[in-house]
Amino acid sequence: MSNWIFQPIKKLDEPARNEALARQQQLTKPLGSLGRLEDIAVEIAAMQGGSPVINTPFICIFAADHGLATSGVSAFPQEVTGQMVANFASGGAAISVLAKSLLAPFEIVNLGTVTPTDFKGVSNEFIAAGTANMLHGDAMSKAQCEQALAVGKKYLMRAKNLGCELFIGGDMGIANTSAATLLASVISGESISNLTGPGTGLDSDGVQRKIEILQQVLARHEQTELAPEVLLQKMGGFEIAALVGSYIAAAQQGLTILVDGFICTAAAMVAVAIAPESRHWMIFSHSSAEPGHKLMLAHLKAIPVLELGMRLGEGSGAAICVPVIQLACKLHSQMATFAEAAVAGKLDAH
Repeated sequence: MSNWIFQPIKKLDEPARNEALARQQQLTKPLGSLGRLEDIAVEIAAMQGGSPVINTPFICIFAADHGLATSGVSAFPQEVTGQMVANFASGGAAISVLAKSLLAPFEIVNLGTVTPTDFKGVSNEFIAAGTANMLHGDAMSKAQCEQALAVGKKYLMRAKNLGCELFIGGDMGIANTSAATLLASVISGESISNLTGPGTGLDSDGVQRKIEILQQVLARHEQTELAPEVLLQKMGGFEIAALVGSYIAAAQQGLTILVDGFICTAAAMVAVAIAPESRHWMIFSHSSAEPGHKLMLAHLKAIPVLELGMRLGEGSGAAICVPVIQLACKLHSQMATFAEAAVAGKLDAH
């Protein structure tokens, strides 16, 4: 497996964290009164090694199809993946609107849709026309998995070279909640039935059928101990592997990661399983309405910033969260201290 994913992760700057904590105690507000916004600013200060600032997020959508879709785990046909990629490129998708409003560099990367997507504005990193059906064999070959991981790193480096301070990965792929559920189940030890939700809109019968198919996949690939990168190869997707690669590369480069919902959190679980220190570089944007997401966040000891009942994917929940994170940084850097404002501090108890 690609050796680079096992390279060291950048360390957080603890003196910068302590300095940020000390500053929070001097700002003109009761201590802790800005809640999570204080924590976020301090975390980003430790990541950046100084006063926290997020000017420009980089948004990258990885798209690919899943062979498992032909077994009936999704409410939509596979062609929708390619059609949605076209919608991203033409500016009609939620994430397109959000990226434009945030003035964010926006990349759409096709790693392998069943229908060709030769559109202006889509980067072609084609591996194959979707993964293989994991009911019958491994989703990817080792070489394909390495290729997808490397694509993730490539676009993360693009974000770094543009000087962006925040990386948002997004996903598009019919049946990718199935792959994400399988990965999350093996890594966390949670049951498939606890983690499986409606995805793109299955009814209760459809959810039950999805659970049964996913349990069959698990039974087929069951081994006592699968290394996380092997698990990704057997039960992941090209776009999920690209997310994993981008997250590990971000942590190696010292770039803040803003994790989106269900699919991206599953990718984060794989990244952390491969490179535990990468967890320190992740902020979790929101709690998805997909039932299993809370269990996945609990496994990662993650407290999401927002809870809006979203379950769209595409990186949309993370993009919605960007202004909150930007404001957290500005409050930290631009508010006056008690001394600067000549406001009397808290009285000492006698």
